[in-house]
Amino acid sequence: MSELPERQEHHSLSMMYGTYADILFVLFPFLIIGMQRLWEGRLYETLLRPDLSIAAAILAGLAIGKFVLGLVTNRDLGRYKERIVFFIALTLFVVLGPAIILILSILGSADVPGFVTFVQPTLLIIAISLYSTAVSISNILTRSDREESLADLQDISVRPDPREPDMPRPAPLDLPRRTGNDSTV
Repeated sequence: MSELPERQEHHSLSMMYGTYADILFVLFPFLIIGMQRLWEGRLYETLLRPDLSIAAAILAGLAIGKFVLGLVTNRDLGRYKERIVFFIALTLFVVLGPAIILILSILGSADVPGFVTFVQPTLLIIAISLYSTAVSISNILTRSDREESLADLQDISVRPDPREPDMPRPAPLDLPRRTGNDSTV
């Protein structure tokens, strides 16, 4: 009985590590660029270049992909469809659109305004948060879909005659286990 929550916790922990590995993989080239600029004494220039906006746009695109994957995987979402579509629109409106506008504006302008040094890291933080949320939602939906199909397979395999109507299965017995110290009478 305690194996199921332990397995779910292990799965959640694995998904969390996988999500952060994805984020680190996306941010790695920008870290290298930042370290090179730090070595040259031009770290502040990183905030005035479009690097962080590019990273935010990449993560926003990945987040949209995960949200769409969640929509496509489980078709019986009911009232949750609107929420996922809301997160897609939020990602487009709050991260992807401003990131693309900033990239084009920074590359097309000789003078970059100072507020860009605040906006770019903020966009990146929001993109990381939305991507983490998207992965969690997608995994919940795909896991529940997978568990339902697994339960259907188990129900089919237990029925002796597939032509019989579906009947609820009885709950499994929870028998106490014997330890080596139990006395037999």
